[in-house]
Amino acid sequence: MATNRLEQELKRGSAELLVLALLEEQERHGYEIGRLINERSDGTITFHVTSLYPTLYRLEDKGLIEGRWVEKAGQRRRRLYRLTPGGRGVLSKQRSVWGTFFAALDRVAGIRHA
Repeated sequence: MATNRLEQELKRGSAELLVLALLEEQERHGYEIGRLINERSDGTITFHVTSLYPTLYRLEDKGLIEGRWVEKAGQRRRRLYRLTPGGRGVLSKQRSVWGTFFAALDRVAGIRHA
């Protein structure tokens, strides 16, 4: 039970970093972001699309990403998101904080990586 809560908290705390990192590569829509997080983490990190959209809206409100509606014939309308210059700066800072934090956590917990 405690492990499940820890996983939920880590997932919640990493959502912004993951979204910003995927948008650094290229524009994406919400479903694709969720799919890539699942795929690249080998299923360890999963976000239901409906839980991902509040994060996207929050990042957009902060000016870290921008969304635009795209319509294609025969497909439903999608909102594509892209990283803003401000989002790039925040992503860089978040990467640094996460890297420092996890390196310290590894040292304290005695975790060694191959």
